[in-house]
Amino acid sequence: MKIRILAVGQKMPAWVNEGVITYLKRFPREYRLEIQEIPAGQRGKNADLAQAMKREAEAILARIDADEHVIALEVKGQAWSTQALANQFESWHMQGQNLVFLIGGPEGLDASCRQRANQLWSLSNLTLPHPLVRVLLAEQLYRAWSITQGHPYHR
Repeated sequence: MKIRILAVGQKMPAWVNEGVITYLKRFPREYRLEIQEIPAGQRGKNADLAQAMKREAEAILARIDADEHVIALEVKGQAWSTQALANQFESWHMQGQNLVFLIGGPEGLDASCRQRANQLWSLSNLTLPHPLVRVLLAEQLYRAWSITQGHPYHR
């Protein structure tokens, strides 16, 4: 199974890249995990945020294949416990589809990305910095896998 994280934003601090890579490397070979960065739309004093989000969405959607299962990280999405995530992970694995997780920019994801998603997942009711979400997502996916395998990491 291939798992991709499509994340808006580039030039993350070193601690973010190190954290994500730490968890991506822990997965076994049959799970190919990768993170792909999407350039953030123009932001600034006179920027059109709706247009910026639209450009981000176009770039995201262009990278998703029709047969991939898409999970958008969304504040209004379904919240899962750790065990529920592990159950979801097992279900995704059994479906045999490749997975794509979407992390939006500062304003979130454009409606077109949410519409394309097969599932909406809320990591937390808290507002989290987008760089931290990358690390948190990678860790939680690894934790879910470890539970499905009876691996001692989760304990």
